[in-house]
Amino acid sequence: MARKLDGKKVAILVADGFEQVEMTKPREALDEAGAETKIVSLKPGKIQGMQHADKGDKFDVDLTVDEARPEEFDALMIPGGLFNPDALRSNEDVLDFARHFFREGKPVATICHGPQVLISANLVSGRTMTSWPAIKADMRNAGANWINQEVVVDNGLVTSRKPDDIPAFNKKMIEEFCEGRHEGMAMAASAVHES
Repeated sequence: MARKLDGKKVAILVADGFEQVEMTKPREALDEAGAETKIVSLKPGKIQGMQHADKGDKFDVDLTVDEARPEEFDALMIPGGLFNPDALRSNEDVLDFARHFFREGKPVATICHGPQVLISANLVSGRTMTSWPAIKADMRNAGANWINQEVVVDNGLVTSRKPDDIPAFNKKMIEEFCEGRHEGMAMAASAVHES
């Protein structure tokens, strides 16, 4: 793959209990495309990946969310997993971090349960998205137009349902991250915050 993302910095927002393949495979794709990826988490040290219900590998945290400066990143990726989004969504610094990308029109990609973080940050209203089917009702209740598709792109926001969707997810994520700022995304985010 051509190094389309040379010079771009991508924050991977993740906490203990993330679905390992939903972080490692997109990260590999981003690295191969030339992006500089950084794992941003709640605490320093290592975070625990999961392979469904079993513990997977541990990964080094590059920056804690209170150290990370969202303005230094060009794009955001949020993996899923059962415990990861729950830990992230209850942290106000995480929600503010995510809101920055929407406000600035920077592309965001999230998979599986990852969109729960965006629900808590009030960022899904009016967006066409997908997710793990179990959170479909949560997505719709938060105002998203939820559709069952392997990958959905809405103005710089890329969403997918599950690990099987990762090849399609990676392809669209790299396309959107390559395009950079999306004015439509910034406008949608400002409308949410004005309401």
